[in-house]
Amino acid sequence: MGRYVLRRLLQMVPVFVGTTFLIYVLVWAVPGDPFEGKCGERDCPASYITMMRERFNLDDPLLLQYWKYLVNLLQGDFGVTSSGVQVVDRIAATFPVTLRLALVALLVEAVIGITAGVVSGLRDRGFLDSLVLVSTLFLISIPVFVTGYAVQLVFGLQLGWIAPTVTTPTFGNLIVPGFVLASLSMAYVARLSRASIAENRRADYVRTALAKGLPTRRIVGVHLLRNSLIPVITFLGTDLGAFLGGAIVTEGIFNVPGVGGLVFRSILTKDGAMVTGVVTVLVLVYLLMTLLVDLLYAVLDPRIRYD
Repeated sequence: MGRYVLRRLLQMVPVFVGTTFLIYVLVWAVPGDPFEGKCGERDCPASYITMMRERFNLDDPLLLQYWKYLVNLLQGDFGVTSSGVQVVDRIAATFPVTLRLALVALLVEAVIGITAGVVSGLRDRGFLDSLVLVSTLFLISIPVFVTGYAVQLVFGLQLGWIAPTVTTPTFGNLIVPGFVLASLSMAYVARLSRASIAENRRADYVRTALAKGLPTRRIVGVHLLRNSLIPVITFLGTDLGAFLGGAIVTEGIFNVPGVGGLVFRSILTKDGAMVTGVVTVLVLVYLLMTLLVDLLYAVLDPRIRYD
């Protein structure tokens, strides 16, 4: 296991370098003035542009620019914005909020989606199966921003059951935004779990367990569910990174002060340093989650071994 983890970590290095280089190029090497509009309606003076280009190494060749950025990044320096704000400070202030929202969404997605999928897979072609299929199809057909506005309008403004906006981003206050964020993925998890359960319930090891007289709860919980969760775990692991990077709409609807709003404002103001720093953090999260998912395979299925 240790050799496998070391090999995977070494494989992540070129992936990290390649993705961060691509991000850097897309942000800083695109045509146009990156400091346009920084001085309001009037054009920025030449001295200001010269100073900013020197600060961000924009007069150097592209590979040299990226090398300097990468060296600073490995030292924990994500750079500064054009207004002089440390990028790492802004990420440290907003990332925990989005991480809490993503964890709540992942928990909602896993609990409701897997439960619905298991019940549907065990009740193949029954009423509960039809109910789950129709409900998930309904969720898949509705965009997340429509679900968010509908939940906010009906349950927040009309019925008053929930707060329409998040004043304090605690785990309790993020349950409703987390449900909205997870609504689409929850439907996919339910369908994926249903298909996997329905397929594995006909496997030889399930028939053998039934022939031995094992309780149904043990057959489903220990044998059937563990083997059926492998594709679901893969989906959930990559979904955490998607929640972190794709929470812009949900955070905007419920006024959650997280990374989504930070990225959106940075794109509008053409703050390349902030966009590059945030996306780099998201790349690291994706890489670590894929590693964690691979390690969970061996926990769920004892037949999988990493030698």
